[in-house]
Amino acid sequence: MPTRTTLSSQPVLSSCKLLLLAAALWMSAAHADDYADVNRLTGAKEFTQALAKADAYLTAKPRDPQMLFLKGVVQTQAGKADEAIATFTQLSGDYPELPEPYNNLAVLYAGQGQLDKARTALEMAIRLKPGYATAHENLGDVYARLASQSYSRALQQDAGNPALRPKLALMRQLLEPAKAPWNHPFSLNFSERPPP
Repeated sequence: MPTRTTLSSQPVLSSCKLLLLAAALWMSAAHADDYADVNRLTGAKEFTQALAKADAYLTAKPRDPQMLFLKGVVQTQAGKADEAIATFTQLSGDYPELPEPYNNLAVLYAGQGQLDKARTALEMAIRLKPGYATAHENLGDVYARLASQSYSRALQQDAGNPALRPKLALMRQLLEPAKAPWNHPFSLNFSERPPP
């Protein structure tokens, strides 16, 4: 009785797995180069080129969370706060489980004096990642700024209240290191990118 000759599928499968692994590693390295290029251009304050590189990348992968995050950082550094808010809002909508975009939205809102929006965004970041130290620090700074505003308003309404001036002075002293609006106390976490 004749025997059937079959090709063993084991070597073919192993070869396919190796090719897939090599392709995945190559693509990861290519993406890492794109991220590194955007970071390098941003560090060199070449914001137009960094945005162009990010946009080119996002044309092919419009929902890549890491590149969207980097784009928002570049927009922030370039002074394009409204565009950065749109980018981080999109990112938080596409990936609501990521806390970093909420922290960065809070930084931008606080810089615009929108402290209630900043507080809400930070509370969301902390809800998503209870151990997020930067968001906790930023929330404390927002509360201090809100307290200062409340003491100022109270003093306007009741200038004779002896307890208000020391409280207001304490809040102003606490906030003194942050002369530039929200630059010092809020971190944009350039080194923290959301997971792929």
